[in-house]
Amino acid sequence: MKVLETIKNFYREPAPAEPITDKQEIDKTYAMWRMRIFLSMFFGYIIFYTCRKNISVALPAIQEALGYSKLELGLLGSSLYFSYAAGKFINGIIADNTNAKRILPTALFISAFVNILFVVCAYFVSPKLTFCGFSVLLMLLAFFWGINGWFQSMGFPPIAKNLSYWFANKERGVKWSLWSSSHEIGTYLSMVLSGFLITHYDWQSVFYVPAILAMIFCFFFYKNLQDKPASIGLPDIEKYKDPEYEEPAKEENEGEEYTYSDIFKKYIIKNPTVWLLAIAYIFVYVVRYGTIDWLVMYQVDMKHYTISEAAKIISFLPLVGVLGTIGAGVVSDKLFKGKRAPVNIICLVLLAICIYLFKINQFPILDYVYVSAIGVFTCGPQVLIGGLSAVESSSKKVASAVTGFCGMFGYIGSILSGVGTGYIIDKFSWNSAINFWILSALISLGICIILLKKEKKK
Repeated sequence: MKVLETIKNFYREPAPAEPITDKQEIDKTYAMWRMRIFLSMFFGYIIFYTCRKNISVALPAIQEALGYSKLELGLLGSSLYFSYAAGKFINGIIADNTNAKRILPTALFISAFVNILFVVCAYFVSPKLTFCGFSVLLMLLAFFWGINGWFQSMGFPPIAKNLSYWFANKERGVKWSLWSSSHEIGTYLSMVLSGFLITHYDWQSVFYVPAILAMIFCFFFYKNLQDKPASIGLPDIEKYKDPEYEEPAKEENEGEEYTYSDIFKKYIIKNPTVWLLAIAYIFVYVVRYGTIDWLVMYQVDMKHYTISEAAKIISFLPLVGVLGTIGAGVVSDKLFKGKRAPVNIICLVLLAICIYLFKINQFPILDYVYVSAIGVFTCGPQVLIGGLSAVESSSKKVASAVTGFCGMFGYIGSILSGVGTGYIIDKFSWNSAINFWILSALISLGICIILLKKEKKK
């Protein structure tokens, strides 16, 4: 019990420090820490992705080396999404009440360590060894990849908390979208690094090399993070950015009048907008992870590229997708005055069209164009629906929890994408799998149209 209490105290959210009263010191401290925190969260999440999206490039080589079917590969990939889905919600609640400075480096370190264990079991267990008709190695790989998913899910909720507390509402759209580009940059670097490693070494290197890099980065992560501004004596960000700022509603002062449970129920469980966003997020993630996880194999099977060539093409999806991530926040802030639904609708229409054009395309050079466009029009809704829209439809007091809630639904979509796509390919065809992604984009589009109508009524 003493050990558990010690661990709990170590990760407990720090109490507010003695308030800083000197205006110049406040300005200097805020300027320094806002930059350090943003950059550490940005680069830290890139490193998180290298220990997570590496499996996408490794799947064809794993299939060749271990002889698994596409359904089995889908189950392996989805093991991360199962644990990530539950973990993102639970860790979202935990993050609202824990120290971001400590929990983020811990999560990254354990994720990296599990990547190494994933490789180790493949060295020592034969793929031919079975138990009750199931491959023991496949079960072990799925187990470790599922554990990786749980600790990966600890990454975003504390970051959502910091983005909400260190950046004011009037600037949060741009800052959130800029930070969110780390998803795509991380995926791109993971694809490039994994493609290089698998070409020059073996599939195991795709896991242990990023893991070693992540372990080293954990020290930088810890040194450059803080929890809430109040934990180092700074005033609330809204009042600092706008001294005349007034709380827009009584509920925004929940910390004094409501318990965390009350806030959680009101702004998440009983909030119909959050539920619609969460459901729409399922289908955004079907497309997001369907394309990221399966298009390398699709191009190898159907367009007859090598793994290296296919990985190079797919690397453009997250690389150019950065434009969609940043653009969605900027355009929704500047052009649509903070309304997110119109941007989501435009992106989802174009996404469905681009997936179809990629499927029928016969010219290799255009594969780069369509893959890039898929990246742009997937990343826009991905950053808005489960991120900005969710927080703005809720309260920053539960920023981690609401993004975790929507993220949980998103990773239900990832599970459907992994297992569903693998099943559809095995039982029907690759064309049917592509149509599955197009249908998912259209379902999310329909929900966003409903949300647009709700926005117009406000």
